[in-house]
Amino acid sequence: MDGPSFGYRPMKYTDIAIVGGGLAGATAAAMLGRASIATILIDPHRTYPPDFRVEKLSGAEQVARFRRTGLAEAILPQATHDGVNWIARFGKLLDKVPSQQFGIAYDELVNAIRREIPGSVEQIFAKAVSVSTSRDRQKVVLSDDEVISARLVVIANGLNVGLRQMLGIAREITSRAHSISIGFDIAPLGRNSFDFPALTYFSERPSDRIPYITLFPVGERMRANLFTYREPTDIWLRELRVAPVKTLNAALPRLKEITGEFAVSGEVKIRPADLYVNSGYRRAGVVLVGDAFASSCPVTGTGTDKVFTDVVQLCEVHIPAWLASEGMDEDKIAAFYDDPVKQACDAWAMEKAYSFRSVSIDKTLYWRMQRWARFLNWLGSGLLRRAGFHMKAAFGDHSSSPSSSSSSSSSSSRSLSSSA
Repeated sequence: MDGPSFGYRPMKYTDIAIVGGGLAGATAAAMLGRASIATILIDPHRTYPPDFRVEKLSGAEQVARFRRTGLAEAILPQATHDGVNWIARFGKLLDKVPSQQFGIAYDELVNAIRREIPGSVEQIFAKAVSVSTSRDRQKVVLSDDEVISARLVVIANGLNVGLRQMLGIAREITSRAHSISIGFDIAPLGRNSFDFPALTYFSERPSDRIPYITLFPVGERMRANLFTYREPTDIWLRELRVAPVKTLNAALPRLKEITGEFAVSGEVKIRPADLYVNSGYRRAGVVLVGDAFASSCPVTGTGTDKVFTDVVQLCEVHIPAWLASEGMDEDKIAAFYDDPVKQACDAWAMEKAYSFRSVSIDKTLYWRMQRWARFLNWLGSGLLRRAGFHMKAAFGDHSSSPSSSSSSSSSSSRSLSSSA
């Protein structure tokens, strides 16, 4: 609701002001609006623009986190469910795993969530240029000179550091260019489609510095996400952009034994990812969520888990409790950062970021053994699955298959990365 003027600038009053309308901000706005909590969402873009980030939701556990937001039932039918994911390495098919992968471009995901934001949530399409905080109310000044007065400001603007620096929140990069994500469209040559609904193909040699490539459908397209641990200046990335098929075949020479001949179409998108954490964020009146709080490694696919965990805990647990009493002091805000559910998810994501890099490229004996153990595990799982299938075909299936499929899907997806 419009309030009194502040220095000749119009002012709006609300309980919650969310800065950033990406995945975290849009999800929080939808959840708070559905809970009838007065909220304003601030983002420069009326329609979220294309952005090479998350390109699929993956795994029973991640989808379950999404369902906790209350938005999955409306959003997942707009994504592409592949149903089965093939696992392969050394040109050999290891397993066919029941899959909970849903392919959807990041901008399409965010815009679909934005459409679920109730009309009670005001959306302002401007940039937040400053934030000032106190123990009571916070002030957000926008690029159009409008001013928002809120009890709480939620910073959900991802990699943009300007507002955090203004608030005295410092970012520390713990692993620069920790990984690089590469995305492109891929199509079979001489055939209408690939043999597989979706594929995860693991690297053949640690020296190639590639953990894996994943192929999955997004609508009518087959999308490829390739991950590598290289420097952003590595000439290999330029070669991949210029001659993607030749470069990919050189790096994964037996991939074609699973895919057959293929072509790469459209732009090859490349995004390096730093790992970073913030300090000085425990302060009255403002809270950081998602990548604004700490980054994750896209190779592991845990960034989306962190977003949904942050937003659900904040919107379901902490904000209702904070609004029930006066003030918004540091002690209140600390309860979110100390939330054991959030802390467990953050620690899990960070551990995976480093362990996945080591198991992919570290040449020491321990990690070589880990690579072979994983290969043999996939091979054994595939053999057991096929043996079970033949036994069911021979003697009839009297078991409850949905529970076993769900378990297999969850195990598979948590062992692999899923998102760019």
